[in-house]
Amino acid sequence: MRRLSSDDPGLEIVHRHVAGIDVGNESHFVAVAPGDDAQPVREFGSWTEDLHKMVEWLKACGIQHVVMQSTGVYWIAVYDVLEKAGFQVCLANARDTRNLPGRKSDVQESQWLLKLHTYGLLRNSFRPPEEIRMVRTIWRLRTRLVQDAAREIRHMQKALTTMNVQLSNAISDISGTTGLAIIRAILQGQRDPFQLAKLKDYRIRAGEEEIARSLEGNWQEDVLFELRQALGTYDFHQQQIELHEIESICRRACGRIHSGRGGHPPGTA
Repeated sequence: MRRLSSDDPGLEIVHRHVAGIDVGNESHFVAVAPGDDAQPVREFGSWTEDLHKMVEWLKACGIQHVVMQSTGVYWIAVYDVLEKAGFQVCLANARDTRNLPGRKSDVQESQWLLKLHTYGLLRNSFRPPEEIRMVRTIWRLRTRLVQDAAREIRHMQKALTTMNVQLSNAISDISGTTGLAIIRAILQGQRDPFQLAKLKDYRIRAGEEEIARSLEGNWQEDVLFELRQALGTYDFHQQQIELHEIESICRRACGRIHSGRGGHPPGTA
């Protein structure tokens, strides 16, 4: 593999006025070409005020292109500030530079990124427009809430089975109208299986007698407490899923996309 350690590596310059940033948790090392500033490598903190100072310095140096690696989630705040400031930001995948030579410290890392991008040796990762990111964030959040709710359903099923309440053998879904009505009645103190069976929805195929037989359990105070906790957590997740704010944010984002105000064209960061 050819090393690009000399001042003239024999490659064509693709990007001029480039800055390289090594992104970290507490601070970021920023490097510009030696001819752009007397102190070409500087360290900036991760606070928003420090990021704006970094932007001011880069503008004073005449920087047009900025390159950084997609390190964890630390790069997102830096990227957003630079993007709003008008810089052309290249988000490089860390795997593209991991095995390349010449990196021995954070300072050298930022300088190495600068050199690689100057000669066009880094691929820019795709980052969708802001509106798409909004929808993606909300959709991922909703997916997690649905998964969490499903986990609590399994938790309730485990508690019922522990007490030999075989409700799932009589109805297909304990999180449906009938299942939740019966579970809530149990937690309110009802133990008569025939009274519980009367709570079944008319769409349930199983008869009241079959459901009643499945509800003859071995009631245990600790497991009932566990069941109550699982139901409470399930209800909480359901409330979060049904928040109108989730739908409202998605509608606003989709509206901005369809109106043509949606950020960057496809294929750009």
